[in-house]
Amino acid sequence: MTTTTPEAPTYQGAAQRRKHISMPTPQVPRQRRSPEEIAAAQRFQEPKRVLLAAPRGYCAGVDRAVVAVEKALEQYGPPVYVRKEIVHNRHVVDTLTEKGVVFVEETDEVPEGGLLVFSAHGVSPAVKASAADRGLQTIDATCPLVTKVHREAVRFTTKDDFHILLIGHDGHEEVEGTYGHAPQNTTIVNGPWEVDQIEVPDPDKLIWLSQTTLSVDEAMETVQKLRQRFPNLQDPPSDDICYATSNRQAAIKKIAPETDLVIVVGSANSSNSVRLKEVAKEYGATRAERVDFANQVDESWFEDAATIGVTSGASVPEVLVQEVLRLLAEYGYGDPEEVVTAEEDIVFSLPKEIRKALKEAGHDDVGRGGRKRSACSTS
Repeated sequence: MTTTTPEAPTYQGAAQRRKHISMPTPQVPRQRRSPEEIAAAQRFQEPKRVLLAAPRGYCAGVDRAVVAVEKALEQYGPPVYVRKEIVHNRHVVDTLTEKGVVFVEETDEVPEGGLLVFSAHGVSPAVKASAADRGLQTIDATCPLVTKVHREAVRFTTKDDFHILLIGHDGHEEVEGTYGHAPQNTTIVNGPWEVDQIEVPDPDKLIWLSQTTLSVDEAMETVQKLRQRFPNLQDPPSDDICYATSNRQAAIKKIAPETDLVIVVGSANSSNSVRLKEVAKEYGATRAERVDFANQVDESWFEDAATIGVTSGASVPEVLVQEVLRLLAEYGYGDPEEVVTAEEDIVFSLPKEIRKALKEAGHDDVGRGGRKRSACSTS
């Protein structure tokens, strides 16, 4: 397995994001070649198969954040403001926008006294202070696993006087939030190629933390190179890469060697979706492509693909996967074979602000913040 500099996720700037939110990009119908035409062009004799990775799609932290925004709309009515994108998925953002959510870049775009939700990726203390200065009512939908990393950053820099080597993608909201908890004592490391250029105040007082959505293999390669240069580098008390990221990568590693094509459903600015595409290629898929929607799948990909793998990033609703499966069925691919590598039953509580509001409104079940995904279905 070879290691290359990974493709960077696309992080939109303020102007781009506002343009996208105010004028959602339509799914333009495309003229497809017919199933018969593709069948005539196919260059294989094997039966057509679909391997469907499991786990896939929504993780507990994403589901919690999306439900929190939906509940805020129900309780307070629109507009509900969200700093950045609640999760990195175009469909989710567009759907919430249609319901009355307004996505902003910073707190100063929210009217004084307005309701602001912090996204699943987390924010720095400076952002929270800015919101408080404007008198904003806030709901913190930060994923609890990201909050764990924030607490580690504070603990290791204030109590233990460590310098943090934060492995992650500079510019990603999660990395910005974690960095903001200890900016004077943190160095961001984008990947193994940056290790030789790092300067630290004391090589004997170092600990590494990581963005939760990285490629497991890439993160461990970076740690290995860091330890070669800094032998006394300390490990965090528990793995920072979240269970969902690890599980989705493990599932794609399992099916990739059998596939001619892997289709990853997920957005370009979703770090874990981009990583899934890279992992598929590294572990044997002949070809791997990422799409937001089924109408972005190019049927010419099927000409050399007897076995197609399908998965989705941790911020992707299952409905988008089902649309891809329906398209594959139209082109003669059989019922998907679900390949299960782990079972997930984690559900996080809703943010405390939402739980309090629901309780005051007389709702009985206010604790759980997630939805179970239905079993595999092409319907």
